[in-house]
Amino acid sequence: MSSFRRPSFKKSSTSSRRGATRRSAPENDRWLNRLLDIAVASALLVGSAALLISQF
Repeated sequence: MSSFRRPSFKKSSTSSRRGATRRSAPENDRWLNRLLDIAVASALLVGSAALLISQF
């Protein structure tokens, strides 16, 4: 019978610092995000109104 050794996963100081870095969004990204928010909110309002109207 062979003995199975599990690899040990130790946290090092470099592994905890990996990952996505936060960056400030450029001005275009902010405008696109705002435009997308408005489009989604409008679609939800129109869809809700259509559902309410179709009920009566």
